[in-house]
Amino acid sequence: MRRRKAPAQAAPRCTVTVCRGCCCGTAKVPGTDHAARLVVRKAELGAIAQVRAVNCLDACEQADVIVVQPSSPGRAVGGRPVWLRLVNDPGATGDIVVWVRSGGPGVADPPDILDL
Repeated sequence: MRRRKAPAQAAPRCTVTVCRGCCCGTAKVPGTDHAARLVVRKAELGAIAQVRAVNCLDACEQADVIVVQPSSPGRAVGGRPVWLRLVNDPGATGDIVVWVRSGGPGVADPPDILDL
C-alpha cells in the first residue's frame, strides 16, 4: 500500500489589506484608475502575500489606505501591522512589493519612501 504525501504547507505570508470603501478606491481620490490599480496589486503581490480588498478601514481622510500585516515569522520577532496612508502614487506599489518580498513587517525595514 502506498502512503500519501502530506500536502505541502504554504510558506507563511504577509497579508496586504487594500481599502476599497467609501473613499479609498473611488472618485473621491481623482485621477486614478482604482480598479486597475487593485488588479495590479493583486497580480504583483498575489504570489508572495495574501491580498484582500475590504470595504472600509475607517481612515477616509487619508485615502488610499493599505495595511501590511506580518507573516508568522515576522510576528514572532515583533512585527506589527503597518498602516500605509495616502498610497496614491503608482510607484508605491512597487515599493510595497519589494518590502513584502523581503519579508515585510518584523523581518525587513520598509522603504523610506513609505514613511512619507
